[in-house]
Amino acid sequence: MLKIISIIFLCISTIFQANSQSLDQYLEEATENNPSLQSSFTVYKASLEKVNQVTLESPQLNIGVFTRPMELLMGNQRGEASVMQMFPWFGMLKTQKDEATLMAEAKYEEFRQQRNVLLYQVKETYFQLQQLQNTIDITASNLEILKSLEELAIIRYQGGNTSEAASSVSNAVRSSSRTGQSNTSDGMGMGGSGSSSGGSAPSGGSSAMSTMGSGGGSGKLTDVLRLQVQIKALESDLQQLEVDKRPLSARFNQLLGKGKNEPIAIDSDILTEKGTGWELAFLEEILETNPMLLMLEKEGMAFQKQGEMAKLEGKPMFGLGLNYMVFSPRAEMGVPGGMGGMDYMPAGMGNNMVMPMATVTLPIYRKKYKAMEAESKLYWEANERQKEDLQRNLETEFESILANIKDSERKIRLLEEQIELTEQTMELSVTSYATEGSSFEEILNIQRELLDFRLNALNTKIEREIQLAKMETLVGV
Repeated sequence: MLKIISIIFLCISTIFQANSQSLDQYLEEATENNPSLQSSFTVYKASLEKVNQVTLESPQLNIGVFTRPMELLMGNQRGEASVMQMFPWFGMLKTQKDEATLMAEAKYEEFRQQRNVLLYQVKETYFQLQQLQNTIDITASNLEILKSLEELAIIRYQGGNTSEAASSVSNAVRSSSRTGQSNTSDGMGMGGSGSSSGGSAPSGGSSAMSTMGSGGGSGKLTDVLRLQVQIKALESDLQQLEVDKRPLSARFNQLLGKGKNEPIAIDSDILTEKGTGWELAFLEEILETNPMLLMLEKEGMAFQKQGEMAKLEGKPMFGLGLNYMVFSPRAEMGVPGGMGGMDYMPAGMGNNMVMPMATVTLPIYRKKYKAMEAESKLYWEANERQKEDLQRNLETEFESILANIKDSERKIRLLEEQIELTEQTMELSVTSYATEGSSFEEILNIQRELLDFRLNALNTKIEREIQLAKMETLVGV
């Protein structure tokens, strides 16, 4: 059953092409191996057994044996046995089975909701790992730029030819741009905690730039020392980012039901492709397939069936049975026709007897049944209000998520333009510094801005993918 569910999930996930093949495989592993999800599915299977428990009441068998034979005209009665089967009012068993089936279906929707939450947690943790890895790549690329600038500053300080070193810096900037685009053009959602961990590490190098840039030394050796300080800071940041991956890896493997030290393959290429008009289609699908909405719908139908059951329980029950009496022959006793004729008893043949029986219950105390009907009706009304409130909350949450996605896309376009312009400014400033000896402070400021823009672009695209994953969770699988 879980394998069928996983196949259905993979088909539905084509609405958004945001998930890489490796992520799809991890999602399938989670649905098959997560202990909590397996427990929820077992509860659903247990609820299905309620349907098989709806049957007729067990027949009653009564057996009685006389310690002394009862002398009757037809013989001595030794004992009797009776069996009785009760039958509910017409349609009662079918209504009970329908109610049990609906409650089991509600449990299944509850299982679906838990599975959707699990899949979202897997995606979120996967995106967090992607963000850390991409932040490491961006930081490493920035480190290469700083090393190229250090080489340029040293050559400038020594009075050598700076053209080759300036070209090396430009190549490092372009290479960093390609790295940033390949890593951040795909969603790597991390949420609030991921953004803080990914953005805080390189900010240490940025703060180091700011501190160094505020110095007013005029000697070219000062430029070299500033860069060396920044390089040391970024190397420390890279080490910390590697440490930050450990708890996330353990969390990810725990969601998949695997050991905490299992290796994880992170794919940095995730493309988000959506057709036009997907917003309206997605909202309609949420209102049709959301697990919590369907669970409340099934529960409401079950409450209606409980009301029908209460009415049927107020109807009479019928019972049919047989009573079998065991007799043994009895000899003639006394003298017929005498003065003591009252003591005479004729011989008994001892033939056993069968007596059909029927019984009917009389449900004359109606208060109980009326209260049961009122109870089910009130539960149904509460269920309707709860379903209406959930539907409105889903619509509101959908609009909020959609607004966040649109805002992220706008910011991404802006940041990409800023990155392109800053890269061009960076190359021009490096050329100017190499040829004319312009302010090195300007280069450091531009480099800091470029790093900030790239990290902001990464975090914004991560947030976009997180919001898309949340929307997929609202739809359900």
